[in-house]
Amino acid sequence: MVADGLTEVKTEALKALLKAVHNKQIECPVTPAGVAAVGLQYTDGPLLSTLRGLDDRAVRAVLVAVLAERMHIERKLRQFPPR
Repeated sequence: MVADGLTEVKTEALKALLKAVHNKQIECPVTPAGVAAVGLQYTDGPLLSTLRGLDDRAVRAVLVAVLAERMHIERKLRQFPPR
């Protein structure tokens, strides 16, 4: 089975999780209860499969990297829209 990582999770949900980690509203390693506590239970499958067992520094690093990559792609698409 091929893992999809965080590709299934919307950007806004990733931003919300990063904010929650930053504001210490969720503890790391991430748990189903923690994800639900910040209202992201609908994303718990991909989040947990990717972030389970990681400490807060690692969770932040993954989230920042994914968000930065998405922002880069969005900028490129705005600059060079597909025909």
